[in-house]
Amino acid sequence: MKISKVFALSAAILSVATVIRASVPIIVATPGRMRAAMKLVTDAQDQLQNGDVAGAKRNVDAVLQRDPTFWPAFYVRAQIYSHEGKYDLALKDCNEALRQDRSVVEAALLRATINARLGKYPEALKEFDYVISLHPRNVTLARALSDRAWFRATCPNASFRNGQQAVKDAKAACSIMIWKDEHMIDTLAAAYAETGDFNSAVQYASQALAVKGISPDSTKLFQHHLALFQQRKPIRL
Repeated sequence: MKISKVFALSAAILSVATVIRASVPIIVATPGRMRAAMKLVTDAQDQLQNGDVAGAKRNVDAVLQRDPTFWPAFYVRAQIYSHEGKYDLALKDCNEALRQDRSVVEAALLRATINARLGKYPEALKEFDYVISLHPRNVTLARALSDRAWFRATCPNASFRNGQQAVKDAKAACSIMIWKDEHMIDTLAAAYAETGDFNSAVQYASQALAVKGISPDSTKLFQHHLALFQQRKPIRL
């Protein structure tokens, strides 16, 4: 699954800070003693997104040395381990983040994705279903729907694939994100490929490639997917 993607820590910030709710935007008043730690964590996430894995590790380790209970650091370190293919260590950090705060749905989604990568398909699907059942905020719900769609479209075990459900989930995710998230559009393409509708798969893979500002890595990935669909082949993990 698309485990290398890096996601915003807005959920983490809301959980660890004092929140004053308004219509838009949400105003977050972070306690002074937590600001430095949160900055290092968000810097680490940015570094991981930009390919600086070593720098991300240094920042996360610095946070955990100061405060071994700061769960956003465990979540970001789990992303780093997942990026490196160290899935057992990534799962351990996801579990620790969720032990400290069960409401950290981003960590739950990452854990589901890692379990799918490890072939623990029942555990992965159960977690995807659970997160979606919580009806989280829209951005997180879109991610959960898209991740479940990707799982349903690409799982190597045919008993867990369901192309029609994958299309439904992926369309819902794209709609929530106003069709501006290239990875979710690419997931919809994969879902259509699983149903055997390769014309639609090619259409949406091309649409994902046309989104402005996509990264070179995403471009390369989507081009590979497009080539598969043009050969009338679905994606398998």
